[in-house]
Amino acid sequence: MKQGSWLFRPITSGPLYEPSKRRLTWRNGAVATTFSADEPERLRGSQHDAAWCDELGAWRYPEAWDMLMFGMRLGADPRTVVTTTPRPAKLICDLVRDPTCVVTRGSSYENRANLAGAFLQQIIKKYEGTRLGRQELNAELLDDVPGALWSRALIEAARPPMGFVMPDLMRVVVAIDPAASSGEDADETGIIVAGKDKDSRGYVLADLSGHHTPIEWARIAVAAYKSHGADRIVAEVNNGGEMVEATLRVVDDNVAYTAVHATRGKVVRAEPVAALYEQGRIRHMGAFTALEDQMCEFTPDLDRSKPKRDPTDPSSLGMGGARSSPDRADALVWAFTELLVEEIGSWGIYETTRRKAEALVKERLAAVEAGRPKTEYAPGSMEYQALHPDWKPQEESY
Repeated sequence: MKQGSWLFRPITSGPLYEPSKRRLTWRNGAVATTFSADEPERLRGSQHDAAWCDELGAWRYPEAWDMLMFGMRLGADPRTVVTTTPRPAKLICDLVRDPTCVVTRGSSYENRANLAGAFLQQIIKKYEGTRLGRQELNAELLDDVPGALWSRALIEAARPPMGFVMPDLMRVVVAIDPAASSGEDADETGIIVAGKDKDSRGYVLADLSGHHTPIEWARIAVAAYKSHGADRIVAEVNNGGEMVEATLRVVDDNVAYTAVHATRGKVVRAEPVAALYEQGRIRHMGAFTALEDQMCEFTPDLDRSKPKRDPTDPSSLGMGGARSSPDRADALVWAFTELLVEEIGSWGIYETTRRKAEALVKERLAAVEAGRPKTEYAPGSMEYQALHPDWKPQEESY
């Protein structure tokens, strides 16, 4: 994607780089200065005749683009080149609609000669035909998913303005949506750090999700709990049961922990949190691209009981990403459910019936859990000690 065109002159030798000045100087006198999109104010007052912006779709502060444009005033015809994944962020969509912007698209297939064969084979096998594949492989700029709880405009509105200072937080939680397994085809484990201030406004502080083994996600969650000064770890236990807490206790026995059970559908749980975004009560303190993509594909079609989407089956498209479980978005929902979602105050017939049904579901889940064979750990193992903190090894007698 570029505005106009740029003439490139062959360079016979590399430029001189001065890190302290963030400056590159070529032998022909050309000078380039590097800037970070995370520091828009540094662009204030600078002047340029050409600029290259990389991954504009992932910029945390759109104001960085505004500051750059104010400085594009040198020479007879200043030009800007943008190279980016075509994420449907507002800034990218505005550029595409600009009549002075010339758009050039390049797919991963056209770059096949420069990519490792094994890498390309795995990526195509996993994502070809999916919504994410159309964006990442085919360079398509996609519109919002019909029926999704969040839109790109809603996400963009959640970004703080330039110069925003986050107030003191009254509470901070680390929310975990653990994967049922840790194999090659397993879902991600969602790990979101979020907080709220005294005015009951929420803030997404970090997205630490990924493909982790149980001990890995436990260590990541506990580290985030300590580094962000969190007061609680909240984790869904539908898949892991007591092992979720036991794994966390292996890493640190003193963390404050709350187990939550998913007794309602994903969309029903997520709707109150989406409403908080519509009210402007939540801000994203960063550009969380993977999380935001899942949020904008969070539709009523999502169902963990369904098989994972087959990238080669067109009938399975539109199911919310490459997998049927939006783990990052799930963790976000658990975080703000803990922090901001208030229970219905009315004790009318609807609320009473709902609570009875919820209690009945919990009883049935408990009965099923009680009927399952229990894992017995060898005395002295880390898992055994986590469940029996008072255990001490017996001294051998001779």
